[in-house]
Amino acid sequence: MKKAKRNAVLALIIFVLLVAGMVYTIIFGLGSDKAGRAEDIILGLDLRGGVSVTYEIVEDDASDAAIAATQDKLQRRVDNYSTDGEVYREGSNRLTVEIPVDTSKYDPNEILDSLGRPGTLEFIDSENIEGFSSNGPYEAALTGADVKEATAGIREDQTKGTKENVVSLQFTDEGAKKFATVTAASVGKPLYIVYDGQIVSAPNVNEAINGGSAEINGLDSYEEAESLASTIKIGALPLTLRELRSQVVGAKLGTDAVNTSLLAGAIGLGIVFLIMIIVFRFPGFIASIALSVYVILELFFLQTLGISLTLPGIAGIILSIGMAVDANVIIFTRIKEEIADGKTVKTAIKNGFSKAFSAIFDGNVTTIIAGVVLLWMGSGSVKGFAKTLILGILLSMFTALVITRVLLGAFANLGVTNKKLYGQAKTRKVIKFTRAFKFTGLLSIILIVGGVAFMFVNKNMDHRGEMLNYSLEFSGGTSTTVTFDKQYTLAEAESEIAPVIADAAGIQAATIQIQTVDNTNQIVFKTSELNESARTAVNKALEDKFGLTDDKIDSQNISSTISSEMQRDAIIAVVVASILMLIYIALRFSDVRFGAAAVIALIHDVMIVFMVYSVAYLSVGGTFIACMLTIVGYSINATIIIFDRIRENLKSMKDDYDVIVDTSISQTLTRNIYSTLTTFSTILMLYIVGVASLKEFTLTLIAGLLCGLYSSIFITGPLWLFLKKHIGRKKASPDKDANKQPAKA
Repeated sequence: MKKAKRNAVLALIIFVLLVAGMVYTIIFGLGSDKAGRAEDIILGLDLRGGVSVTYEIVEDDASDAAIAATQDKLQRRVDNYSTDGEVYREGSNRLTVEIPVDTSKYDPNEILDSLGRPGTLEFIDSENIEGFSSNGPYEAALTGADVKEATAGIREDQTKGTKENVVSLQFTDEGAKKFATVTAASVGKPLYIVYDGQIVSAPNVNEAINGGSAEINGLDSYEEAESLASTIKIGALPLTLRELRSQVVGAKLGTDAVNTSLLAGAIGLGIVFLIMIIVFRFPGFIASIALSVYVILELFFLQTLGISLTLPGIAGIILSIGMAVDANVIIFTRIKEEIADGKTVKTAIKNGFSKAFSAIFDGNVTTIIAGVVLLWMGSGSVKGFAKTLILGILLSMFTALVITRVLLGAFANLGVTNKKLYGQAKTRKVIKFTRAFKFTGLLSIILIVGGVAFMFVNKNMDHRGEMLNYSLEFSGGTSTTVTFDKQYTLAEAESEIAPVIADAAGIQAATIQIQTVDNTNQIVFKTSELNESARTAVNKALEDKFGLTDDKIDSQNISSTISSEMQRDAIIAVVVASILMLIYIALRFSDVRFGAAAVIALIHDVMIVFMVYSVAYLSVGGTFIACMLTIVGYSINATIIIFDRIRENLKSMKDDYDVIVDTSISQTLTRNIYSTLTTFSTILMLYIVGVASLKEFTLTLIAGLLCGLYSSIFITGPLWLFLKKHIGRKKASPDKDANKQPAKA
């Protein structure tokens, strides 16, 4: 006993030291590079503001070398605005540019214009400059493709004690040969540097230059040298680019998103702590400590793994907190049941974790499957959501199954074994849920059919004739989110603001879709696809008319090409995730009827949430994919809890299958309610205080949670019972199957 207490004290001391170390790390970081510091977590563009654009390469036969050269040139252009900017390749013929930048200091539309401009950079000697000036024939000595690097600098002459602003040039191997030839023929004459048809510099050639490097001097200021170096460096793009998708996020909108999301997370977490302590007493307090560690670990790994935190990513974290709570609820409910069976607290803790493991493991794995599909098939912010969701689930399993277990075991060994501190499950009356299946099933059918019917209503009401309210990702076009200095009604927006946008963009005001955001000054305007000049005109008109600044305007542009791909990927993602989950459940439960019932219930939940999208006319876009697959994962998690209990009761009960199913649902009823309540609390806070772009996403997640609670009680178990009775060998009760051993979890 003394040894057990000594080990318990040692475990608690080690835990406190580790937590203190983790807290220190996320505040101050480790080592010279400050690894793990939360302050250095990479924020996505939607949280810190900036410009994002995806280009498609027009040339069908573009080589990898040409694409790499184009990527390099784009990166050089990006470096002029931010050293944190990134250019990366997507698929075989696309390049995506992301530039975190303060949009109050740079005109984002000018950035977009300069990035994709093909550009022509030429070095023209004195003999050919007349042909260039008169639009006649001329031959350029070098082009931008011949320049490897251009750098501004200051050269000091130690003997004269003078400083001179210069631009250092490095040429490619081929460019070095061309430059040597033209300088040898141009000694004493100027060599003209021309960008996009304009002479930007005309340095005099003093001597033939070999070796592949040169220096331009005589510049009046360092700023002039820097500007010239930048112009030469970005040069001409080897390939032609066509804009597919672009987004401009104002810095203020990003800051508001971070602040409100953090507030929502803090309030939601506080509510979860309160619920856990009230319902589960001392174990609930321990779970709150474990959840706090979960948050610390999440921050640490976000920074060390270099995961960009996006707005949907924050939603993924908050949702995974709900999953962590769910695991603790399952464990603590089992502990209460063990205490009710007369077990000691120590034995109840051991048995509770053991019996809860399979349900927790299977439920989290199925949600991870949904996250992996999102990561594989999603793009942009959807990938950010998937990364944080997967990381959060892994950490939630660790904190629930390891940290909570260690802490409870340590305190139990120290004598915290009063059963009143842990609670005791009450013997609950078995409710005949299976008898209600005919009514609940009919209700579900009515809701689903109603949702489909509303699609035809929408088609008649929508000016585009669309059955659903497709957002930019699925329909293409331009969306502009504006934060005004006061709150406008929808009627005021239509009469006062829409005409301003229509005049600036050259479109009909009646074609503009307007969406006001409750309890905010934000309004979203959706139009047909606008080019860069039209977007600039719209921004200027809004600024002049309503006294706005760039940081209060967030615009997004998506072509119809990429939107059709997103629609296809959304369908494939849901199908792939469903098939993978069906396979996993069928293997884990050694009965395809479990898998079939789970997937049918899953489709039921998806269709009910789809009904919400149809009736409420919510935007169907990129976050729609994330929402649906999240609901798929969470729905399966609730289903597995029921199936795990049915599987367990099949071993010990000799009653009819109807009684086993009703008993299993009754035994897990409080778990389902508490898990939904805690997750609901975190998501609800994000909906209440979160930014506009997350409100529809969180609203549908809430609908999915409530639907998952409903289906786990009234649909899942009865559906398995129906399949058990009517598919395969018919059995009235498990008695005849007594010799068959169910699969072990």
